[in-house]
Amino acid sequence: MSDLLYSEEEEALRAAVRDLLADHCDAPGVITRTESDTPHDLAAWKALTDGMGLAGLLVPEDKGGQGASHREVAVVLEELGRAVAPVPYLTSAVVATEALLACDADDLLAELATGRRTGALAVALNVAPGGAYQVVRHEDGGLHGELTTIADAQVADVLLVPADDGGLYAVDASAATVTPQIPFDLTRPLATVTLDGAPGRLLGDAEAAVHRALRAGAGLLASEQLGLADWTLTETVRYLKERKQFNRPVGGFQALKHRLAQLWLEVVNLRAAARNAADALTTGEDTDVAVAVAQAYAASVAVHAAEEALQLHAGIGMTWEHPVHLYLKRAKADSIAYGTAGAHRARLAELVDLRAP
Repeated sequence: MSDLLYSEEEEALRAAVRDLLADHCDAPGVITRTESDTPHDLAAWKALTDGMGLAGLLVPEDKGGQGASHREVAVVLEELGRAVAPVPYLTSAVVATEALLACDADDLLAELATGRRTGALAVALNVAPGGAYQVVRHEDGGLHGELTTIADAQVADVLLVPADDGGLYAVDASAATVTPQIPFDLTRPLATVTLDGAPGRLLGDAEAAVHRALRAGAGLLASEQLGLADWTLTETVRYLKERKQFNRPVGGFQALKHRLAQLWLEVVNLRAAARNAADALTTGEDTDVAVAVAQAYAASVAVHAAEEALQLHAGIGMTWEHPVHLYLKRAKADSIAYGTAGAHRARLAELVDLRAP
């Protein structure tokens, strides 16, 4: 069995990413950006890709990447979750990259690995691994159709589009009409992609590529949810130590201690599930089960942690100036991304042959 503890290299990576995000994704800056027409922080994205080479962690070295594993990517996503960073890392460096790894597209992989181009898989964000997804028509050498709820399509340079002929096509984003949708989580924008005869380059089999991409997305999303839950718990504990009522720190009240202790146990269990999913994606052992377990558990913990943070911050937590609302919205949006917890529980029951009577 693999050691799920963080290695020295992973902890060093965490420290470097946290320092970078402290400079680029402070809470007031993220709040201000979500209120603008350009929610993506492209300066932070450039620092992560050009400065640290993190976009190519999953890409083998002989294809222009870093040749790292899903465990290192999970550490990066934990820190991005802690900062609710508005960057397309999960959608481009994980989901789109995994789709390309299942195809013969080394040139596109190299471009995504350097961060010079950003990719997006044109599959709705709520689709679970193995679930049904929309496709477009491939007709007369062009692609026709509309795909909705595509995450980070607004900043994508290349769209990976599944078609009705079973192929996955690379489409230059400039050849598509990308219409923003109003998302609940403003740090991960959604859009409708419309294709009207757009030319596409056939990459490979869509079913295999989409399944691989969504499975990796679901498994590593748990690490983002872990980072989110860990930040909200840590900040809530810090606040309750400082806030006083009746000349006593609020954190000393027994009822609040019990709530925080229960939340701490949930976060610890989530860390184990998220690390196991990242390790399974790396080793290829019981991957489907590990991913289903992680996503069956992660959503409720992340949402609970964010809800507790909002309530226990009292009046200040209800204001737009405090960042806790960003975490609650991200937690809620993540709870349906790449499949709901219920969908993953149903999938897990099938995998272990434990169906309902």
